Amino acid sequence: MDTSVFPRGETCRDWLPLGNSGSHRPFSGTPVGPGGGLPPTRTTGGPISTELRINDRIRVPEVRLVGPNGETVGIVPTDQALKLAVEADLDLVEIAPQGRPPVCKLMDYGKFKYENAQKARESRRNQTNVIIKEMKLRPKIDKHDYETKKGHVVRFLGAGDKVKITIMFRGREQHRPELGFRLLQKLAEDVQELGFVESSPKQDGRNMTMVIGPHKKKADAKIDADAARASKEQARADRKAEEDAEREAAHAAGPVAQKKERRRSENLDPEIEA
Repeated sequence: MDTSVFPRGETCRDWLPLGNSGSHRPFSGTPVGPGGGLPPTRTTGGPISTELRINDRIRVPEVRLVGPNGETVGIVPTDQALKLAVEADLDLVEIAPQGRPPVCKLMDYGKFKYENAQKARESRRNQTNVIIKEMKLRPKIDKHDYETKKGHVVRFLGAGDKVKITIMFRGREQHRPELGFRLLQKLAEDVQELGFVESSPKQDGRNMTMVIGPHKKKADAKIDADAARASKEQARADRKAEEDAEREAAHAAGPVAQKKERRRSENLDPEIEA
């Protein structure tokens, strides 16, 4: 029997056929790997790169070339496209790898990445996230406490945030849900200039909830807040300038005449000794 096909001199008794495929596998525990160990296992690949392929990394034979100004050049060999990129002192960037052939463009890749990063940063800066604030009340809340809570709701709505109003019932109050419903209606009427009822009052276990949405968007509210802050700072600067001008005018007019002190000899009462 020819044993040259078996590693390390094993015989056919050490190997089993895998069904009708004709391939063989060793018994478990049979040392077939280098150094007497088990055969090496295949490792999984790493994460897929999202970077665009440029210049020498483009391995296709031909590409659909686009000029630096967006003009279509046509289908050209990859070597010729690379030569054109070198002559123009630009990079050959594969912008559409799924095309047949892939679409490549002549551009400054470093500048392209910088502009994309700037656009992404600007979009994140202008992104507005609606935040839901929560305000909790009791059905038998005091008038002063109600005004304080309402002030917070007005501030939240003015900033462009949604507000979730929660009425908490305890003990026997759970049998009087109409108290919480009337309180929510009253609060919605008090702040109707700034917000609207987005979610009607509903019972949620021991609580009753309602969501009030703002009339202004978050971005518009931010613009109004910035304008109000700028006007306040301008008014403060104008008031300070007026005070400085008045102080300078008083200083230019000369020192104020001080009241003459009365000496002991000038005392009007002669009976008092000098």
